[in-house]
Amino acid sequence: MADEKAPSYEQAREELTEVVRRLETGGLTLEQSIELWERGEKLAAVCEEWLQGARVKLAAAMARRSEPTPAGSDDAPF
Repeated sequence: MADEKAPSYEQAREELTEVVRRLETGGLTLEQSIELWERGEKLAAVCEEWLQGARVKLAAAMARRSEPTPAGSDDAPF
C-alpha cells in the first residue's frame, strides 16, 4: 500500500466491512481467504492510524481548552 494513496478512514472502514462480509460468507479458496485476510489487516491498520491521529488532535484541543485564558483576553466568556 506504500505505492498507493492511503484511503480515507471511511473508505478503509467500508472496504474492511466488505472484506469481513466476504470472509464470513465463505466459499473462497484458501489462497483467496489469505489474500482477503491480509487486505483486511492492512485496512485495519489504516483505520487505526486515522483513529490514533484523531485521538492526538482531540487531546491537543482539550489541552488548549483547559489552559487558563489570560486576563483581558477577547476569548473570555464574560
